[in-house]
Amino acid sequence: MSAEAETQTEDTVDENSQAAEVEQADDSDHTDHSGQPEQPRLSRVEQLEAEGDIAADYLEELLDIADLDGDLDMDVEGDRAAVSIVGGDLQMLIGRDGGVLEALQELTRLAVYRVTGERSRLMLDIAGYRAEKRTELIALAEQTVAQVKESGAPVSLDPMSPFERKVVHDAVAEGGLSSESEGVEPRRFVVVLPG
Repeated sequence: MSAEAETQTEDTVDENSQAAEVEQADDSDHTDHSGQPEQPRLSRVEQLEAEGDIAADYLEELLDIADLDGDLDMDVEGDRAAVSIVGGDLQMLIGRDGGVLEALQELTRLAVYRVTGERSRLMLDIAGYRAEKRTELIALAEQTVAQVKESGAPVSLDPMSPFERKVVHDAVAEGGLSSESEGVEPRRFVVVLPG
């Protein structure tokens, strides 16, 4: 056999083995490591509900460790899972200006990430703190929109958490104006701009 024919035979063997590897890889996409068929992918709502369940389990353990009473409510709000802890004296889990609540939310998101391998946008509320804060922030945004429309000048608000800024941005947009965030955490704030 000539050197050229030998090279062509080797190339054909390499191509065939690569094709077999690709087929095996394709087959492995449909089975898990135990050889069992993979479960069908969950819908987005089912994924969010699963995140809520994982978060609730984590928070339930935390409440037990802290010896605190509280009931857990889970929901899906828009494109994120939402978990609320209600009942009992839960003020220590909220902290000053919601600082402890923010930290618990991040820990809960990490607990979800540890199980799912995907970053979570889960929202945690404790004793209705965020719901009440949302109402206050919407009122503030509406007053600021009216002020900016009247004066024609931009207005800067006090520093806020990411959650608070998001609520204000949404309310300002609904009021027909635009806004932007400026500054660096933890002193990041919203500026409402004239139309």
